[in-house]
Amino acid sequence: MKTPPELDSLAGADVVVIGGGFGGLSTACYLADAGADVTLLEKNEQLGGRASRLEVDGFRFDMGPSWYLMPDVFERFFAYFDHEPADYYDLTRLDPHYRIFFKDGDRVDMVPDLEQNRAVFESYEPGAGEQFDRYLEKSRENYEVGMEHFVYEDRSSLSDFLDWNVAKNARGLSLIGSMQDHVEQYFEHPKLQQIMQYTLVFLGGAPNNTPALYNLMSHVDFNMGVYYPENGLGGVVDGIVELGEELGIDFQTAAPVSEIKGRQGAFAVRTEDGREWFPDYVVSDADYRHTEMELLDEQKRQYDADYWDSRTYAPSAFLLYLGVEGDVDPLEHHTLVLPTDWDEHFERIFDNPEWPEDPAYYLCVPSETDDSVAPEGHSNLFALVPIAAGIEDTPEIREEFRDLVLDDIAENTGVELRDRIVVEESFCVSDFAERYNSTQGTALGLAHTLRQTALFRPPHRSSAVDGLYFTGAFTTPGIGVPMCLISGELTAESMAEQAG
Repeated sequence: MKTPPELDSLAGADVVVIGGGFGGLSTACYLADAGADVTLLEKNEQLGGRASRLEVDGFRFDMGPSWYLMPDVFERFFAYFDHEPADYYDLTRLDPHYRIFFKDGDRVDMVPDLEQNRAVFESYEPGAGEQFDRYLEKSRENYEVGMEHFVYEDRSSLSDFLDWNVAKNARGLSLIGSMQDHVEQYFEHPKLQQIMQYTLVFLGGAPNNTPALYNLMSHVDFNMGVYYPENGLGGVVDGIVELGEELGIDFQTAAPVSEIKGRQGAFAVRTEDGREWFPDYVVSDADYRHTEMELLDEQKRQYDADYWDSRTYAPSAFLLYLGVEGDVDPLEHHTLVLPTDWDEHFERIFDNPEWPEDPAYYLCVPSETDDSVAPEGHSNLFALVPIAAGIEDTPEIREEFRDLVLDDIAENTGVELRDRIVVEESFCVSDFAERYNSTQGTALGLAHTLRQTALFRPPHRSSAVDGLYFTGAFTTPGIGVPMCLISGELTAESMAEQAG
């Protein structure tokens, strides 16, 4: 795999990083290690961006990401600084990886043992066990080639894809067609197709609009495993922050940035409380549209409002954080509840935006693995329902939908929660917009459609302002905690190349 970047040309530079999500934290660490003087300004009261934590009455919730996938990316990140994840947090491999309740009464577990998973596939469709092996073989190939040549390489122009070495390595990759088309080549049974496609939610897409290349996520799921980090994803944030402090990063929380002025070597970054910084470089891990449309003068923007309005945004989410008396068996740490036909739900996200009537959703119960997230005798649970970005979000709608979700959980998993809830908080479209300055209240960023993948995503380096860079989920390689960690590396590399 490609060697991480040499960043010596940034030694001595003064850099302000705006936003403390995984992209901002990663970029800041690479720059600080190179000898840059780094200040990170975070709008909210805690670091981590969408990986914030909610603590109420002895319950601790990961507010955003809760799946620890692609452990090789975390290992590579920490190895660059002569560390390993275990220096900062322990990992537990989950068994099962997750449980699925289908709404026709069927239930299935996906586990670390591939033989058991193969048998499950065969039980639904004769020959599906062999197809399972073939699918994972293709998924592994896409992952290994894709990561080395297309994820850890920032190919930001068409000429990058016309290179012979790129063309050679791209041969055989599933670059054409949608995930739906690809999965249908292997499996006819709709439940097997859903099992291979549920990870698209992590990419902010749907089966019919996500490129087939992302079948690599099945290698991540089945071959690499699903883990739980000590203290949840917030514990991973703590580990990276601890690393950043060791590297000398100055972390400033409760510091919402109000404007960015100037250019390379002569920037002025101001916060809403009137404080100012005068760095050589600025890196934004804030929402890309918010940065351009709200923090920069009009003549300093790469894109106008029409561009941003024309983008396809990943879903927002309705989140319900629940502290519950007693246990919530038979729910597992990661639980999916899926209609046997989820097309209508995806249509209500991307085609005809409205609240779903028969939702597909995710339940996270970290108290199944970690006793520290709930008081004794209680369970920690959150429900996440993907919904359309920009959809109307009022207290009345939330209350009605909350009742629908609780009824659906009881009906399809057998777990009645209503009379046992002792802590309850919700988070939805307007909260994403307010807390994270998120465009249309998207929970993730730009969706991974064919027209918003690789060189079709906004660049790391601004074409309008010398010395201004971007990192995080709007840039390459895209959405998800591991991808944002890698985006930090790519941003730092881009800065070093320009500085050199």
